Amino acid sequence: MKSLIKKNFILLLLFATFSLQSDVFAKADEQRYTKDNISNYFLGLVAAKENNAEKAYSHLKKVEKLKNKHTDFNTDFIRTLVLVENFEEAFAFSKRVWKKNIFFFEADLLLGINFFINKDYNNAEKHFLRLNKISRYNLIFDEFVGNALIAWSKAEQGKEEASFNSLSKIPKSYKNLKNIQNSFLKCFFDSKDTQRSFENLIKNKNYNFSRYNFFLTNYYLFKNEIKKAKDLIRKSRTKHSSNLLIKQTDYLLSKNKFKKVKSFYNCKNPKDSIAEFFYIIANIYSNEKEYELSNFYLKISYYLNKDFLANQTLLAENFYYQKKYEYSKKIYKTIKSLGQVYSWHATKKIATILIDEKGKDYAAKLLQKEFNSLPNPDFENYYQLANFYKNNKYFEESIKHYSSALKILNKDHILIPKVLERRGTSYERIGDWKNAEKDLSKSLEILPDQAHVLNYLAYTWIDKGINLEEGLKMLKKANSLRGDDGYITDSLGWAYYVKKNYIEAEIYLQKAVELLPYDPIINDHYADTLWMLNKNIQARYIWGNILKIEDAEEELKNSINNKLIFGIKKNYN
Repeated sequence: MKSLIKKNFILLLLFATFSLQSDVFAKADEQRYTKDNISNYFLGLVAAKENNAEKAYSHLKKVEKLKNKHTDFNTDFIRTLVLVENFEEAFAFSKRVWKKNIFFFEADLLLGINFFINKDYNNAEKHFLRLNKISRYNLIFDEFVGNALIAWSKAEQGKEEASFNSLSKIPKSYKNLKNIQNSFLKCFFDSKDTQRSFENLIKNKNYNFSRYNFFLTNYYLFKNEIKKAKDLIRKSRTKHSSNLLIKQTDYLLSKNKFKKVKSFYNCKNPKDSIAEFFYIIANIYSNEKEYELSNFYLKISYYLNKDFLANQTLLAENFYYQKKYEYSKKIYKTIKSLGQVYSWHATKKIATILIDEKGKDYAAKLLQKEFNSLPNPDFENYYQLANFYKNNKYFEESIKHYSSALKILNKDHILIPKVLERRGTSYERIGDWKNAEKDLSKSLEILPDQAHVLNYLAYTWIDKGINLEEGLKMLKKANSLRGDDGYITDSLGWAYYVKKNYIEAEIYLQKAVELLPYDPIINDHYADTLWMLNKNIQARYIWGNILKIEDAEEELKNSINNKLIFGIKKNYN
């Protein structure tokens, strides 16, 4: 946010400077440097930086005459045209501003795509080849984009050897991205080792290639190997339960909707593979929080393959993180048409947005209504609804749905400890310690090395003054598992404090403060320990600082004010 404010300040400062000097510019070039032109240019840039593509377009379109003098304008205008999905104008504008002796990535990219779509492969490859030279100034994709696109141009022409040769020119630093394109090319040419190529991707433990279970499943469907497709997607569903694309594909195949799955992507259509190529790039930028660039590539991806609507989920997420909630909600509503899995996911996301807009009660009612309409809610539906209630402090409702999730889970399911832990902490928040202790203990019985569960149960015991020895033992174990966790370190230090071992308490609580310097409770624990060690000046200093921490609750502040006057009385000891 600070970065955005800074950018806007600079732009507005430049705007003010140009406005003051408009008379001078007018004498030099009346047409280009009028007040209106300058105003529209900078307002367009501000809107673009704020990711308001429509507003940016409305301003930048008015000053298109700047194209011959301002390369930055050309870049911003082309990106804006793509973001508002005005591709025909983007192609035409790119053609008007393109110059042979000037490298212009966006113009060459769009012109190459346009020539490719119109089957003018020679000209397409000329522009794609220029991307390799341009990308030398782009450390993220040096000689990657151009070579990959040329490979697909060769593939479309049936030039198999030339296609793979082009792919081989991609630098080794892009090994994973290169392997993805290699698998798609093999699928296009119906290579005998297509299946093995996808399997090697999926088995890679150094990178999450779970998405490519869908593409192998899709390949099986086009080969009419239905059993293989169903077996693979069921297996991957178990392993990657949170992957929406896999879950939706599994659901569609269970209903024998093979045509629907095949409509998303066809490896025999290079446009579909190029669309997936740009989706990958968009993902990379999104992970780097470069949402404007991510959206740029997502729009190109969608232009090339509008049938793969599931990819729009990333665009909705980008808009959400950009706080463009209306755009995000609009896309999520569109995604709901994909089926039950995406519909439920979209409603959850919309409900999250509505918390700020219309309040928790409204959002909860919306999500509950959607849940009630599910024909056969599964474990994940119950679990996710319960999480929504818990995260918004509707603890009794969360307990009800966690309990429903546990009823339909197999006894040996890997997520049972997690559900028990979350239900247990919900019980604790409503004061039902008996059931909370039961769930937390059962969770640890099934999966003993859960550091955060060990911490939660043991700290609560310590705080209640019960099971002190067992609690200390558990906290030592938690600390050995997660020694860099400030909350666990604090709990261990506080356990020593309760047992009146203030020397050991100081060691751990000092470390906890170093790990979480602005946590008011941890600081209070440390100050209490210092007081018990007769380090009263240091203790008062820390208590005084806690009062300046915004997150400190009033009850804690009142307690600290009392300590600052009276210290810690003997009955605290």
